[in-house]
Amino acid sequence: MALRLVADFELGKDVLPWLRAERSASEARGVGSGGADVVENDYESLRVLNIERNGNIIYTYKDDKGNVVFGLYDCQTRQNELLYAFEKDLEVFSCSVNSERTLLAASLIQSTKEGKRNELQPGSKCLTLLVEIHPVNNVKVLKAVDSYIWVQFLYPHVESHPLPENHLLLLISEEKYIEKFRVRVTQEDGNRVVIKNSGHLQRDRIAENFVWAQWDMSEQRLYYIDLKKSKSILKCIQFYADESYNLMFEVPLDISLSNSGFKLVNFGCDYQDQEKLSKHLSLCVFTNHAGSLCVCYSPKCAAWEQITYSVFYIHKGYSKTFTTSLKNVGSHMTKGITFLNLDYYVGVYLPGHFFHLLNVQHPDLICHNLFLTGNNEMIDMLPHSPLQSLSGSLVLDYCSGKLYRAMLSQSSLLQLLQKTRLDCEKMATLHCALSCGHGAQLLEGQIIQWISENVSACHSFDLIQEFIIASSYWSVYSETSNVDKLLPHSSVLTWNTEIPGITLVTEDTALPLMKVHSFKGYWETLNSNLENVKYAKPHFHYNNSVVRREWHNLISEEKTGKRRSTAYVRNILDNAIKVISNLEARNLEPRLTPLLQEEDSHQRLLMGLMVSELRDHFLRHLQGVEKKKIEQMVLDYISKLLDLICHILEASWRKHNLHSWVFHFNSRGSAAEFAVFHIMTRILEATNSLFLPLPPGFHTLHTILGVHCLPLHNLLHCIDSGVLLLTETAVTRLMKDLDNTEKNEKLKFSIIVRLPPLIGQKICRLWDHPMSSNIISRNHVMQLLQNYKKRPYILLNNMTMWMQNL
Repeated sequence: MALRLVADFELGKDVLPWLRAERSASEARGVGSGGADVVENDYESLRVLNIERNGNIIYTYKDDKGNVVFGLYDCQTRQNELLYAFEKDLEVFSCSVNSERTLLAASLIQSTKEGKRNELQPGSKCLTLLVEIHPVNNVKVLKAVDSYIWVQFLYPHVESHPLPENHLLLLISEEKYIEKFRVRVTQEDGNRVVIKNSGHLQRDRIAENFVWAQWDMSEQRLYYIDLKKSKSILKCIQFYADESYNLMFEVPLDISLSNSGFKLVNFGCDYQDQEKLSKHLSLCVFTNHAGSLCVCYSPKCAAWEQITYSVFYIHKGYSKTFTTSLKNVGSHMTKGITFLNLDYYVGVYLPGHFFHLLNVQHPDLICHNLFLTGNNEMIDMLPHSPLQSLSGSLVLDYCSGKLYRAMLSQSSLLQLLQKTRLDCEKMATLHCALSCGHGAQLLEGQIIQWISENVSACHSFDLIQEFIIASSYWSVYSETSNVDKLLPHSSVLTWNTEIPGITLVTEDTALPLMKVHSFKGYWETLNSNLENVKYAKPHFHYNNSVVRREWHNLISEEKTGKRRSTAYVRNILDNAIKVISNLEARNLEPRLTPLLQEEDSHQRLLMGLMVSELRDHFLRHLQGVEKKKIEQMVLDYISKLLDLICHILEASWRKHNLHSWVFHFNSRGSAAEFAVFHIMTRILEATNSLFLPLPPGFHTLHTILGVHCLPLHNLLHCIDSGVLLLTETAVTRLMKDLDNTEKNEKLKFSIIVRLPPLIGQKICRLWDHPMSSNIISRNHVMQLLQNYKKRPYILLNNMTMWMQNL
C-alpha cells in the first residue's frame, strides 16, 4: 500500500502480558484470584483512553471485582505503571495525567447495571475528579453534573524545573463551554505531592457556544467552531509554556453544522458506535511545519452510492470538493471516512473503497494527488476498521487497540509507479515517493533505473524532465521554509485531463483574520503564506529566461570575436568551477561515463550564469538567510540537477555494458550504443525546454554516438536541427580517427562546413587533405578581402606574400 502503518503500540502485546505477570505475582503473594481467565475477562474491557503529548498512553480496564483501573504505558521505557483504581463500579470515558504523573483527571459516569449507584455524588450523571497519585492521596470533585465532561492536561513546550508549581487542565463540557483550571501543587513530607488550596482552584472560561472542537496534543492548540448567524467560524487558541494563551485567528467556513449536534476530536480516544460513526460528519484540522492549514470535511451521508468530501486549503485561499461514486456498497454501511495527516499530504480513506492522497504543499493541479480505488490491491492492505487520526501522523485503530505511525511507503509507491498505466498516477506517485525524504539516494537510483527502461512511458508529460525538477526541488526543500515559493517543484503548469473515478470543484475561500501581530515558528510561516495569497503576489518560481538571453548574447559575442570584459566572463566560469567541485564532492566513486572531463566552455557559461541568477533570485526573496547559506543552496541545487543527469545516463550505460573503448569510428554502432544515444537525446529534449545546463562533455559524447549510430543524412539532419551540437573535442576526434576513404571524406566535409568559423579554421589544419587546404585558402582570401574594405593598401602586400608562399 502507498500508506505504511507501523505499529508503535498494541494493547495485546504491550499491556496484556504485563497484566498477566502482575496477576501471577499477586496470586503468588496470596492476593487476588481467578487466574488467567480473569485476566482474559479483564482484556475485554481493556481499552486506550488517551495519548498524551509525550507519547505516553493511558488505558483502563475493570478487574474481577468491577473496579476501574487506570494504567500508563511509557513509550520511552516501554514499561507499564498502575496509576489509580476506583473501588466503584463506574464507567470512565475521559482521562488525562500531567507530565510528572502526580495528578490524574478523570470523568466517569454511573454504571448502568441495575442496583448500582454512584456513592460519591448521588443524583449526578457525570463525575469529573482530580486525584493526587504521587502517592495516592486525596480525590477532589471538579464537576458533578448531568452532562458529559472531557478532561485534558496541558503540557508545556519546554521542560521547566522537575516539579512545576502550576498545572493547567482543560475541561470541555457537553454544554458547549471550555474552562481552563490552574492547579497549584506543593511537596510535603519529602516526595508527597498535594494540591494547594484545592477548594478554590482558579479557572477561566476560554470558549463557549461551540459545536465542534479539536485538540492538537503535539502543538498544544485548541481548534473550535462556533455559529454566528448560522455561519461556521473556525477559531484557534495557542497555549504557551508560560501558562498564557492567545486566540490566533478566526475564519469562516462554508459548511453547515447547525444540525450536526456536538462533536469533539482527539479529546481522548473516540469509542462511538460504528453505525453512528458512519452517519456522522467528519471534520478535522491538519497543519504541518511548512505553514499549511487544512480543514478536512465530509458531511453526513444519507446514501452511500456517492460520497463527497472537501479540503479547505486555508493557507492557499481556496477549497476543493471531491465527489466519487462507490461500487459494491452493502445495505448496511458501518464505516466512515478517515482523514489522515501525512505531513506534506492529507490521506482520505474509506475502508474497502478508496484511498486518496492529497498534496498539501502544491494542491493546484489534480495530477499531483493520488487516487486509488477498491479495485487496487494496495487498498486491501489497510485496516478495514475505523481509524482515528491523532496529532502528527499517529493513527489509532480503537477496535484492536493498536497505535500506528502512518507514513508513505517508498517501496510500495515504487511498485505502483512501475505498474500503473495512467499518466496522472505516474505523476502523483513520483511526487509522493520523492517527498518521503528518507533513503533518497536509494529511491532515486531505483526510479532512475525504471526511467532508463521506460523513458517513453508517459505521454502527458516528460518523465525525465519531471523527475529532474522534482528531485532537485526536494533535495534543498528543507533548507528554508520559503523554498516552495522560489523553486519549481514540477515541470507541468496545467493539467486538463480528468482523473478517473472522481470529480472536482474548486472554490475561493475567505482568508483567516489573524488576531495577533507578532508571529514565531509555525505561525510566522503560515502568515507568510497568507500574505502571498492576500496581496496576490505572483509566483516567484525561478526560471532560466534571463539566463537564456544572457547566454545567447555571450555566444553571439564569441562568434563575432566581441566579448565583454574578461573579469565578467572569468567570474561566470569561476561559478561553474564551484558547481563542478561541489558535484565531484558528492560522488567520490569514479563515473562510468566520460563526462566532466573536458572544458566545454558553452556549458560552463550556462552553468555559471545559472549560479549568478539563482543566487540573486534567492537574495531578493530570502530575507534573513545568510549569504553563505544561500550560496551553498545554489551550488547544491545546480549540482543536483547535473548529478541526476549523470546518473540517468550511467544507468543506461550500465544496463548496456558500454565502455569507453567502443567510441572509435572504425565500425558501425551497436544496438546498445543506439539505446544510449536515444536516452541522451531524450535527456537533451528534457533540458532544452527548461534551458538547464548539461554536464561538460555531454554534447561531445552525444555527437560521437550519433556519428557512430546514424546514417549520414540522419546525422546531418540532427546537426542542422540542433539535436546534435558539434563540439571542438568531438570533431577533433573524428578528424583524427577516421581515414580518408570516400565515405569518410564526405562525412568530414559535411561536418566542417557546419562548424562555426573559428572552430572550423582550427579543425581544417588537423585534416591533411586537399579539400581542407582549399577551405583554408578560401577563408584566407575572404579575410583579405574583408580587410581590403578597411585598409586597401595592406591587401597588395598580403597577396604578394601569399603568392610567394604558394
